[in-house]
Amino acid sequence: MQQIIECVPNFSEGNDLQVIKQITDEISKVEGVKLLDIDPGKATNRTVVTFVGSPDAVIEAAFLAIKKASEVIDMSKHKGEHPRMGATDVCPLIPVSNISMEETAIYSQRLAKRVGAELGIPVYLYEAAQPNHNRKNLSIIRGGEYEGFFEKIKLPEWKPDFGPAIMNEKAGATVIGARDFLIAYNVNLNTKSTRLANSIAFDIRENGRVKRIGNPITGEIELDANGEQVRIPGLLKQCKAIGWFIDEYDIAQVSINLTNYNITSVHQCFDACCGSAPKRGLRVTGSELVGLIPLKALTDAGEFYLKKQGRSIGVSEKEKIHIAVKSLGLDDLAPFDASKKVIEYVMKGENHAPLVQMRLNEFADETASESAAPGGGSISAAIGAFGAALGAMVANLSAGKRGWEDKTSEFSDWASSGQQIKDRLLFLVDEDTASFNKVMAAYGLPKNNDEEKAMRSAAIDAANTYATQIPLQVMETAHQGLTLILAMATLGNPNSVSDAGVGGLCLQTAVEGAFMNVKINAKGLKDKAMAAGFLKQAHEISDSTRIKMQEILKEVNSKF
Repeated sequence: MQQIIECVPNFSEGNDLQVIKQITDEISKVEGVKLLDIDPGKATNRTVVTFVGSPDAVIEAAFLAIKKASEVIDMSKHKGEHPRMGATDVCPLIPVSNISMEETAIYSQRLAKRVGAELGIPVYLYEAAQPNHNRKNLSIIRGGEYEGFFEKIKLPEWKPDFGPAIMNEKAGATVIGARDFLIAYNVNLNTKSTRLANSIAFDIRENGRVKRIGNPITGEIELDANGEQVRIPGLLKQCKAIGWFIDEYDIAQVSINLTNYNITSVHQCFDACCGSAPKRGLRVTGSELVGLIPLKALTDAGEFYLKKQGRSIGVSEKEKIHIAVKSLGLDDLAPFDASKKVIEYVMKGENHAPLVQMRLNEFADETASESAAPGGGSISAAIGAFGAALGAMVANLSAGKRGWEDKTSEFSDWASSGQQIKDRLLFLVDEDTASFNKVMAAYGLPKNNDEEKAMRSAAIDAANTYATQIPLQVMETAHQGLTLILAMATLGNPNSVSDAGVGGLCLQTAVEGAFMNVKINAKGLKDKAMAAGFLKQAHEISDSTRIKMQEILKEVNSKF
């Protein structure tokens, strides 16, 4: 699965759109990166840019943007309301998909080291990238701002993590780090009262509310022994919230920032508001997302509400999102378009997985055309996906069977494994065709001299290796699905045993069909030892599949 990180650099220019464009053009030219948002602020004289992509591509784009900002922004002339210390004031990296915070922190350190070494800009690490706990907080690092840093940077305790310990007069200094994804989320109320919305915000936010003596609203604020305000903590960690009135919708909302959705999820936040609102005679009518959201945050919500309904969570990603949208009321104020709100979907765009996105008749017609792809490899993966889907179907029917309520969780787990296998095989449908196209592209490379011939030969061998590995992955994945099928034939709803049998036959066909592709593609490999290793592995999977399929058919036929 593709690793995706987000980058949200803040540049100290919010008025000159041509300067901003020069910076964002540097980001846009990097392959593997998608520019999502450019938000200039005139009063702050600051622009917040958001882009996402693969880690290597993102840090390349970030470096180029920081470099360009250092060339086109002069901090000695900068004025603005927002605290700042450099042309690129802060540059956080945020893990989005299939990457840990620890890994993201390492990428931010790589970026910081390069900025310091190649651009001569002092760089400070912050948040998860900063090992020194005294220097993790951005506001503490930035204290004194640009003007004060000429002296601050000379102090031993404020030596930069990378780059020179001398303030860069034009570019200033930069803070680079890794932090959690921030979800901007508003909960809609059936009131216009900002005061009531605020009272819910105080209930849920981590910072809570001040404690008062006597009357909780008008009483005197209680102070501790140090003269500090005593606070009553709110319900949710990593949650900031405030109430406000929105003219556009003519309602009050609880405006929320979730700074770590793995600690406090969107659905926990929504349900907390639903619990607090009736105490004030209010009702939550829905919610809205501001900006983008990671896919996992929505699918987690979908699974949460499916479990509350006593249903299986082994349904498709699309169904989980649908349940999340309806449960959270994300379409209360406007239609919710996941393709424009989910980061991973925005990254993919409209033309990803072209074969899988086709209608079934279009896929069949494309296969039957004069083109050599899609061919047997893609069809094997597709047949396997249908087999895994049938296994998941039997599991879901079993999870929902009346009288089997005590088995819902068990069958839900089986259904989830079937969905994962199905999704992997669907990915391999297009990947098999892509691997064939890579082979064709390699054969089309020029061979006019010895250097070109050597490069062409290496490219052909690499492409053939990949084209052998993909059907081998189809074999492995389809074989995994047979465990699900056998369990469903043995334990599942007996009325669906024939569906389990068909699923097993589909998966066996996927294994044997992909095996043929491994054989033919392995023939083209120069490394005969590698080819022999691939074939040995494929033979073992094929033999194991036949044995398992015999067990499945025996179990299925015993139920007729």
